[in-house]
Amino acid sequence: MKRFAQYLVLNFATLLWCSLGNAQPAPSPAITSLTNVPPRQLMHDYRLGADKPSPRADKNSQRAHEQLVEKAKQGGIDIYFIGDSITRRWGTKDPQYQEMLENWNTNFFGWNAGDFGWGADLTQNILWRLENGELDGVNPKVIVILAGINNVGTNLGGEEKVADITRGLQAIIKVAQEKAPSAVIILTGIFPRNDNLAVIPEINQINANLAQLADGKKIRYVNINDKLADKAGKLFPGMSRDRLHPTVKGYQIWADALKPIFTEILGSPAKTDHAPPPSGDPSVNTGTGAPTNKAT
Repeated sequence: MKRFAQYLVLNFATLLWCSLGNAQPAPSPAITSLTNVPPRQLMHDYRLGADKPSPRADKNSQRAHEQLVEKAKQGGIDIYFIGDSITRRWGTKDPQYQEMLENWNTNFFGWNAGDFGWGADLTQNILWRLENGELDGVNPKVIVILAGINNVGTNLGGEEKVADITRGLQAIIKVAQEKAPSAVIILTGIFPRNDNLAVIPEINQINANLAQLADGKKIRYVNINDKLADKAGKLFPGMSRDRLHPTVKGYQIWADALKPIFTEILGSPAKTDHAPPPSGDPSVNTGTGAPTNKAT
């Protein structure tokens, strides 16, 4: 009977809280102390750990990793692109992205560029891939990094979320430097996403943090967001069909920012190219169906 009375008191308190205009029950003091941010800035559906290497659990991502490890072993790569679906779509052989691959070849043929993006990856997934064979022995001269948009997501998270994602990108830089110490790293600012404009300030703050990591020599910082979107972060017409991934027009803007740096480091592109052929979605070739948690 005593426990039942306690149950009634607890539920009455919850209902009273919601009746005062709160859609959710009052935040737990334990959660507030854990995140160390005010209740109004509590992270929704965000888990810390952007700098902790973590493999993807779905079979298709595991097969893709094996595929990319084999690609790395082929060598011949002078420019190494790493990231999530935004990077992947540019240089994949998947037929639905043929237009992007044509743009990739138009811009980068002769510079021996290899695409190691994988869809839906968080920074911690990219870290795991880099630490488990995808950069071993490649020794590229340039590494282009674009990551973090999947960590940002569409929900607000506050300052701790921004700091966590920044740490994740710092960790990617660190492992890239360890695996390829002679490479120049080009750190690309996270692109705007328009499926929730409320996260634009968080993207801007992360990018401001990333800019501080560049030294102008071994780590370069590139931000093309002012050419992709207006000051509020709203993408210009023709830059994206899904409010997240670039169209060829958007990719060309990125290419135009990268190519002067490539030329500075590598010289003009050669008439031949020695990079491995583009990889694709393993599920297309194995008949296993669409990838789980596929890149958006």
